[in-house]
Amino acid sequence: MALRILLADDHMIVRQGLRALLERAGFEVVAEATNGQEAVALAEKHKPDVAVLDLMMPTLNGLDAGRQILQSGAKTAIVLLTMQTDEHHVARALRAGIKAYLLKTQASDDLVRAIRDVVRGQVFLSDAVSRVVVDGYLSGIAAPEDPLAPREREVLQLVAEGKTSKEIAEILGVSVKTAESYRSHIMDKLDIHETAGLVRYAIRRGLVLP
Repeated sequence: MALRILLADDHMIVRQGLRALLERAGFEVVAEATNGQEAVALAEKHKPDVAVLDLMMPTLNGLDAGRQILQSGAKTAIVLLTMQTDEHHVARALRAGIKAYLLKTQASDDLVRAIRDVVRGQVFLSDAVSRVVVDGYLSGIAAPEDPLAPREREVLQLVAEGKTSKEIAEILGVSVKTAESYRSHIMDKLDIHETAGLVRYAIRRGLVLP
């Protein structure tokens, strides 16, 4: 049977190109998502063999969406597509259990190979990403842990995208008071006490584009 794939990218033209590529390779694309939250919901609904997720997506980024899919107990493997090669993102992805971290500039034959590798439980890293991992190991300096909990990171991304506390509450299914509490905890943890500073931090951490 053909491997069943979930695609998640907020650009339709990218999804169309990836679908064509994967279907030519004999895979079955069972669902497409435009953001990380949709990807998590569709993964639960369709239970694909592999979810191919763009890192930079609105509402919920691909890395945190992948982490949620894995934590749900699903047997879905994750392939992360990105333009980011910094050690922080790579380390977070590997810690989350994501097995493939692939640069978009190499997402053709490499993507097909990555999908087949992760289904077998193997790790696939683009060449440039592998160099980052090796350089980090040889330097003896570990990438710093993220000071924020996963839920706080979700809230930070939504704040940086310009969402109000009411909108954040609706997206996350919590009360406005809870959303505001998350924002307050984030500010305390980061010692950043204005929204503009949170946006700059989110950009530096790669949660949103500048």
